[in-house]
Amino acid sequence: MVYMDSTLVINQLNKDWSCSSEKMNAYYAEIRKLEGKFYGIEYHHVVRDQNQLANHLSMLGSSHTVIPPGVFIQDLQAPSIKEDKEVEEVLLAEQLVLAVLLPVADWREQFIKYLISAEVPADKTKTERLVHQSKLYMLVDDSLMRKSAKEGILQKCIT
Repeated sequence: MVYMDSTLVINQLNKDWSCSSEKMNAYYAEIRKLEGKFYGIEYHHVVRDQNQLANHLSMLGSSHTVIPPGVFIQDLQAPSIKEDKEVEEVLLAEQLVLAVLLPVADWREQFIKYLISAEVPADKTKTERLVHQSKLYMLVDDSLMRKSAKEGILQKCIT
């Protein structure tokens, strides 16, 4: 069961509306690929007024206010999906040259470096954010773990 407050996305996934942009088509195609990994899937619309927590988080994300403790934010530096034209360009480039794959930066590295050696970024704002957020993390057997705010449960952090 998938619950979402976006009428547009829910209606597109339920095939009530068609996708009007290439970017939405790319996301739609990716979701359709993932559907095969489930026994069944249903998409349901939730009115934003009936989901105050999600509405509050979306407002935090769209405004540049101070993030409250216990809320983890990960900024995406690039779209999480490639449009059809981008995919075609990549395939063409792979046919012409042999690409060297570079490892993707792991979001956990900054926390691990800070917890081990107090290494911080040069940017003052990023340093303050790291110091504030790192209070929720700890290392256990060389694995980064996140402490839940109320229950004290440790959650393993993965890429």
